[in-house]
Amino acid sequence: MTPPDLPGPSAPRPPDASVPPRGAPGATAPGAPSGPGAPSGSGTPSGIGGLPGLGDGPAAPGEGGQGHRRPRKRRWPRVLIAIGVFFALVVAGIGGLVWQRQSSYNGNIGRIKGALPEDGARRPGPNVAGTENWLLVGSDSRAEAATTGDGGEVWKPGRQRTDTIMLLHLPADRRRAYVVSFPRDSWVEIPGYGNQKINAAFSYGGPRLLIKTLESLTGVRIDHYGAIDFEGFKSMTDALGGVTVDIKQSVYDPARKVNWQAGPQKLDGERALLFVRQRYNLPNGDFDRIRRQQAFLSALAKQAAAGGTLTNPLKLDRFLSAFTKSISVDESVSGGKLRSLALSLRHLRASDVAFMTTPFRGTGMRGKQSVVLLDPAKSKALFNAVKTAEMPEYVRQHGGGDNLGTVS
Repeated sequence: MTPPDLPGPSAPRPPDASVPPRGAPGATAPGAPSGPGAPSGSGTPSGIGGLPGLGDGPAAPGEGGQGHRRPRKRRWPRVLIAIGVFFALVVAGIGGLVWQRQSSYNGNIGRIKGALPEDGARRPGPNVAGTENWLLVGSDSRAEAATTGDGGEVWKPGRQRTDTIMLLHLPADRRRAYVVSFPRDSWVEIPGYGNQKINAAFSYGGPRLLIKTLESLTGVRIDHYGAIDFEGFKSMTDALGGVTVDIKQSVYDPARKVNWQAGPQKLDGERALLFVRQRYNLPNGDFDRIRRQQAFLSALAKQAAAGGTLTNPLKLDRFLSAFTKSISVDESVSGGKLRSLALSLRHLRASDVAFMTTPFRGTGMRGKQSVVLLDPAKSKALFNAVKTAEMPEYVRQHGGGDNLGTVS
């Protein structure tokens, strides 16, 4: 009897021979070598990477359960490669977006040439290793060009004044931050100009002369300089959805015709700007203005940390864009330096920042000028604590700084 035609050649079998079940000992995997010369033992299991079942599937039409099967096309490796390429592209895309945003933020920040004192200038010695001291100023007009230049060609006397002067001290462990405010009418010695109000240094010689004045006054070396435009407060506040401050007593601003009611006040960008700018009719004059500025900065930091900003990419991008468009720094501050600084401060909470004002004896008159008279002995104790990185001990002895719970 002639056997029926089968796909592919096959060797004759005895009539009583049975085909071993698939997977049984001695069974030959489809497509595996057989006959003399084939490897002994169970051989390599079918599938991908030695995993049984991967790559197996139902027989193609026309294939029987006997004889050699047509070699199968393994699609899984190509699928896995495609998935891998897809995820690589996604990761690369996200990385490129992050880099692009960081580059954009860095490009927003103004760099001020010649802000720091020139090499060879008489300056205090280096600070304690790991600590940093920044001079921060606030102004109502952020210059498009550098505010200092060789030979004074860019800076012009009287072109700008600063209404906010702060020394930011960062300890080496970055667990705390200390902000010391200087009343803008503080009567101090300005190198080359004699005794003047401290903010006159900024008008006469820009950031460089102001740094020299602060270093001469405090004995503390200034590492970096940063300036922020008050107009930037508007966009930063609006990016966060507003901030809340607590006003101690109702007060009227005659210059801008604004009534401030006592109690918590939710401020949008425009009102935040009015709040920090008020100068007249405050119970304690410029000292209340300083506390308002400190209270606003504290509220801004709290809102940024507690308002879901850090977990909301779009909200965070709006805030960082507004912030970086509002600041200028000295030219030695690179993008990498700013990233490192931000990372070192990532665990800092608003409650970890202590605000204080330089100790003063009171106010007085110098000629026709109303000035603030600093307290030399108490100021020296504060400045030495900054210089020697002993601010925690200073705070334990003299208190934690200005009370910003409620402000006038």
